[in-house]
Amino acid sequence: MDALPAWPKGKKLVHLDLKGAPPRMDYLHKLIGLFSGLGADGLLVEYEDMFPYEGELKVLQSTQHPPYSREEVLSIQEVAKSQGLEVIPLVQTFGHMEFVLKHKSLWELREVGHCLGTLNPHREEGVRLVKEMLRQVVELHPGSTSLHIGADEVYLLGEGEESRRWLSTPGRTVQQLFLNHVTRVAKGVREAWPNLNMIMWDDMLRGMDHDTLKGSGLVGLVQLMLWDYNPTLDVKNTVYLLERYSGAGLSELWAASAFKGSTNVHTCVTSTQRHVNNHLQWLQVAAALPEGIHMLGIALTGWQRYDHLSVLCELLPLALPSLASSLQTLTHGQFSPEAQSRVTKALGISSVEVETMESSTTADSVLFPGRRLAELVVELTAILQSEELRHFEDNMFVRGWFTPYHRQRKTVSPLIAQQLQSQAMTLLALVEQRVAMVKKEMVRLYPASTAQEWVEQHVSPVVAPLQRILEDTRASLLEMRHWSSSRPRKRLSNEATASTSLTERGKGQDQMTSCDQE
Repeated sequence: MDALPAWPKGKKLVHLDLKGAPPRMDYLHKLIGLFSGLGADGLLVEYEDMFPYEGELKVLQSTQHPPYSREEVLSIQEVAKSQGLEVIPLVQTFGHMEFVLKHKSLWELREVGHCLGTLNPHREEGVRLVKEMLRQVVELHPGSTSLHIGADEVYLLGEGEESRRWLSTPGRTVQQLFLNHVTRVAKGVREAWPNLNMIMWDDMLRGMDHDTLKGSGLVGLVQLMLWDYNPTLDVKNTVYLLERYSGAGLSELWAASAFKGSTNVHTCVTSTQRHVNNHLQWLQVAAALPEGIHMLGIALTGWQRYDHLSVLCELLPLALPSLASSLQTLTHGQFSPEAQSRVTKALGISSVEVETMESSTTADSVLFPGRRLAELVVELTAILQSEELRHFEDNMFVRGWFTPYHRQRKTVSPLIAQQLQSQAMTLLALVEQRVAMVKKEMVRLYPASTAQEWVEQHVSPVVAPLQRILEDTRASLLEMRHWSSSRPRKRLSNEATASTSLTERGKGQDQMTSCDQE
């Protein structure tokens, strides 16, 4: 592929998603320095429950691990400023409010009872809650010139009882319902902080026609951030969307790509090439835009969860080669050998794919903070994804001699049970050894609760079938030993006769049945 023009002038923001696996502060400070060295211009920080909310909002603070203190939030900004990085806080104000609406005292503010993410736009207390969240966050970011108000994926909007009543009036639409809430929030921010730029996600506006967009009340009030994390992003359609927004007066626009957290909800090891491809597509979009469309920058998102209640995606150390490669791709207009060389030199690695880079000789790397954890997770993931472990239940001996039928009826061959027990114990011992190494390294960079959560989400489900088989083999062998010691012994002549008779049945079956007779 020929080189494209480098990313147009504008900010390159690295998204920090803190709603899962929040880094320890000393590690986060190292990462901020690295981001700057790799070519980032700013941070888009999504705190969720890691923000030190106060007063009535203290309930929003994380209980799984302590939230960052006010001093720590300020230190993030100080370190970023020293590295030349702007800090833009992101506060969800409509959708993805799971961390707020999960609390029993706030259940009544849900749009629909069974959907934790969407705020009921009709409740005044809900609007007051959002405004207070924004106030506390903005005031603890005195140097920030921009604020992201979220507003993506507002699921089931219009399905609540109050919304249904509102929509029953002819001419009213779900689109208007969305716009009413968002413009109210945005106008509130503008009144409180006239010089603060506001950014919001674009996806809820994609289906709106020109007139709706133009009359939305958002023109001149917000900057839209169009997100697409697909490695095969539709360039033509994305250019069309940006043209539509600009043509309706929403002329200040951002792009949002991804360097991690968009492959699969439970992905543990980041694929650099997948995310490089996403950025190559965005470069094609930028190259195809008419001159009149002004892109303010691009946010490289690094999702840690798909939402507040989902499992952890790839940890940051696993994605640093992807981030470095994505930034270099934007700088060079392609992921050329030169761009790859800059990545490997910057991080001190042999390969841009974390899965194939050579192991380091030191406990940690100054160039690549968290490298040892990345290596250990890659090694453990390879074991967990191995055919031998993941398909242990399809093992010939399990399928042939240790099925639920055999286990329930206690008709199990001791020889087979012993063999399966040995195999299971060997595999589990290997996993347990690697898990201990991963946890030891992980708690250096993350809270102990994160290490425990990661193991329970990504290791325990994989080894559970193996553990069940091991427990069943032990129970079966114990049962057989008890049965063998309690049954009366036959006379030697009878045993010899039985053995001779069994031999005549065939060699293979003879060996198996003889073991049962011992």
